[in-house]
Amino acid sequence: MNAENETWLLLFPICINAIMSVSAYYLTVHLIPRIKSMFVKANLYGIDMSKRTSDKVPEAIGVVTGCVFLIIMFLFIPVPFTNHILRNENFPYDKLVEFLAALLSICCMLLLGFADDVLDLRWRHKLLLPTIASLPLLMVYYINFNSTVIIIPKPLRPWFGFSLDLWILYYVYMGMLAVFCTNAINILAGINGLEVGQSLIIATSILIFNVIELSGSQWKAHQFSIYFMLPYIATSLALFKFNWYPSQVFVGDTFCYLSGMTFAVVGIIGHFSKTTLLFFIPQIINFLYSVLQLFHFVPCPRHRLPKYNKETDKLEPSTTVFYKSELNTIGRLLMWILKTFKLVKLQEDRKGVVTCNNLTLINFILINTGPLKESTLTTILLIIQIISSILAFIIRYPLASIFYDV
Repeated sequence: MNAENETWLLLFPICINAIMSVSAYYLTVHLIPRIKSMFVKANLYGIDMSKRTSDKVPEAIGVVTGCVFLIIMFLFIPVPFTNHILRNENFPYDKLVEFLAALLSICCMLLLGFADDVLDLRWRHKLLLPTIASLPLLMVYYINFNSTVIIIPKPLRPWFGFSLDLWILYYVYMGMLAVFCTNAINILAGINGLEVGQSLIIATSILIFNVIELSGSQWKAHQFSIYFMLPYIATSLALFKFNWYPSQVFVGDTFCYLSGMTFAVVGIIGHFSKTTLLFFIPQIINFLYSVLQLFHFVPCPRHRLPKYNKETDKLEPSTTVFYKSELNTIGRLLMWILKTFKLVKLQEDRKGVVTCNNLTLINFILINTGPLKESTLTTILLIIQIISSILAFIIRYPLASIFYDV
């Protein structure tokens, strides 16, 4: 294949995808204002607990952007294979199966996420749903690649060698990646614009990484990722317009699940799952900070949103209250560590009643900055996300040579 044909195969589908993505943006912007009243009529709405008003705000609007995203991707299916069809060349059925499996996993997650918004499922179900949705993807990975060998970082090679075959553990890792990506965005949420904002920054980071890697030997895998990232960014930008402070719509768990599965899909099929995780640094920190409450070492209320002060129109850290005697040995040890390093704001009275801020990154920022306007708090969190993405690129490129042969 000459250079001209290779450039055509690379750029033509991406250009068509970009044009369709622009159409997706305008379609989503047009749809949301016209369809949101239907959600209120169907009792799919919430009250913004961080506002003085008690207006009904449509919930689960992420299903609208998800449907537009899937429609665009369905219409796009023939485009990457046009050259093979016109020239009667051997059709790449393996690539088509990858594409369809990726869409199937995302479609399943969209359906299951909407079910969560409607039925308000328990946390144990939220861990199970992404695992089920990722099965078609893992099956295709097994058939087309079945590569479970990882390269060992340089400092560890004297003990483990140059590479290590993880076998079935690698599939466990990929399944856990899907679970983490979907729930990590869902955990770091609750204020206007945060879910969509962080997802947009992660998606843009992945897109930039894909564009950089298009000149490499694995350009087809990154081209595949771009096909998904462009329409995802377009539809999410449209949603961000309505979800930014003061929010006209709530995205719901549907959007968080859709986003997480989309990132997991491109990371797994594109063979850059470790790089994908680098773009989740704030979500990883938030998860680690939340572990005590998520695994009930410390009492965890159903909602850990910041507390709204109507008088100042600002958000303050929300708290959980419990008796010190309720904590087991591990809980006491971990709370002591957090208190020693001043990572929590904790008060204890003579009766052993402990008042502690809820363990989320949002509340952590508030205990260090003091009360903030909701828009200011979201902006700070999104700036942290951007800085983390810059750090991820530094780790991925300049620092990679310390650990790998690049």
